[in-house]
Amino acid sequence: MPVIMFICPNIKPNMSTTDTTPVSHNSYFEGMVQSLGLLTEKGKATVGVMKAGKYTFGTSSAEEMVIISGELSAKLPECEWAIYLPEQSFTIAANESFDVSCDMDVAYICYYQ
Repeated sequence: MPVIMFICPNIKPNMSTTDTTPVSHNSYFEGMVQSLGLLTEKGKATVGVMKAGKYTFGTSSAEEMVIISGELSAKLPECEWAIYLPEQSFTIAANESFDVSCDMDVAYICYYQ
């Protein structure tokens, strides 16, 4: 099958930006969880991927985690395990620890408060 390329002669790459800070990259659990930092209308956030597995995270600030793709089980402090599907979220306070488990890759965005 031939590859079709669209060329837009009037569009040129523009590296002009007001923020010259590179995108931050975080890697946890030997690369099984990775995220990229960004600024959103809600403030600082990370968008990331978890490979299937079980992980324990700690928070330094309050955060809201929104599932983008996949299914995530989470055990928040003083709560039972709960399942979160795409577009569902949970909030966790600063200086807390929580467990997550996923049987498939999960994509998420985490907003820091």
